[in-house]
Amino acid sequence: MASPKKISAKQALEKAQNLCAQKEKCIEDIKQKFYQWGINKTDVEPLITKLIEDKFIDEERFAKAFVKEKFRFNKWGKVKIEYALKQKNIPENFIQKGMNEIPLYEYQQVLEKELIKKLNSLKDTDEYTIKSKLVRFAVSRGFENGKVFDMVNSVVNKRKDN
Repeated sequence: MASPKKISAKQALEKAQNLCAQKEKCIEDIKQKFYQWGINKTDVEPLITKLIEDKFIDEERFAKAFVKEKFRFNKWGKVKIEYALKQKNIPENFIQKGMNEIPLYEYQQVLEKELIKKLNSLKDTDEYTIKSKLVRFAVSRGFENGKVFDMVNSVVNKRKDN
């Protein structure tokens, strides 16, 4: 496979500006793009600084958008979202500001709906097996253990009552 064609720092800046204008990006994402485009490590920091100064990159704005997207569309829980943001080297205070964008009531509703959907797809009859599968499912989606156990019990009990 041929190596990618190197581009100049000016061209890289323009490409990065276009990327950032289309979708929120964080510093880590843009650094990776610069490296893919063959930009020297010594040129990357000034380019990142320029993008921040020109408001193309804003880590707080990125964190809020990322949290909303992953929660609303992917139905991820807070644990998984926080982990993904830490992988992108987003500062902790921005992560928390993003997490505060999720209303508690809506968070619980999403967890309940996802558990009910999963419960309806299960063919098992043993209550212990059902609960363990629901817990594993919700935890893998990034929901907190305490909330998961309470909601699993609630969902399974509601089903028994009907």
